[in-house]
Amino acid sequence: MGALLSVDNLWITYGSVEALKGVSMDLNKGEIVTVLGANGAGKSTLLRAISGLVPPSSGTVSLNGDSLNGVPAYDIVLKGISQAPEGRRVFATLTVEENLNLGAYTRQKQKRDVAEAKERVFELFPILVQRRRQLSGTLSGGEQQMLAIGRALMSNPRILLLDEPSLGLSPLFVKLIFKIIREINAQGVSILLVEQNARKALGVANRGYVLETGSVSVSGLASDLRQDKKIQEAYLGGAALKGKNSG
Repeated sequence: MGALLSVDNLWITYGSVEALKGVSMDLNKGEIVTVLGANGAGKSTLLRAISGLVPPSSGTVSLNGDSLNGVPAYDIVLKGISQAPEGRRVFATLTVEENLNLGAYTRQKQKRDVAEAKERVFELFPILVQRRRQLSGTLSGGEQQMLAIGRALMSNPRILLLDEPSLGLSPLFVKLIFKIIREINAQGVSILLVEQNARKALGVANRGYVLETGSVSVSGLASDLRQDKKIQEAYLGGAALKGKNSG
């Protein structure tokens, strides 16, 4: 059986700048796969290409073996891929509930399904129940991140793309966000996680890829990457990780 999501020899060019250079990777059903790398390595560009927001110069993105090249972004959401973008990007002048409703725009006629999706989000993020009529711009950074993930879940995705979910959050919220990532995965959602906190990402992922200047430099099981000396020096402060749930 093939991968749920496949990226094959993907090149992305912005003018004369090659943002991705022949990237290949895959995500199997039920997995959490993390993509690590420094700023400017091409991680967000990869997610934007999968979401249909950036057209490939060459190469293919496939879902269950079917090419997504040229498929509009809203149709990719309909096919089961949803993204919580870097920087959260909630609609600050709309309430929490209005933001969640926007996440279900592709399912507007399925009122019962939308209501069930919202209840699922509220079960994952109880604080959003209390904040449901509050303007999103008045939420804390951690609460906005919860809302961004919740909004992405409103389309009932098979694949959730997370772009730097721990960025700028307090240690307490970081711990909570990664706990929720595990819970979402346990509910049957496959997750592609872009994250600079390599310790946390490798603690939750099954496999990982390291991007360097637009190319995959290392890939493998998360347990192996945690023990790789180069990964330790570059991303883990030189300390080996002990056990899947450490950090």
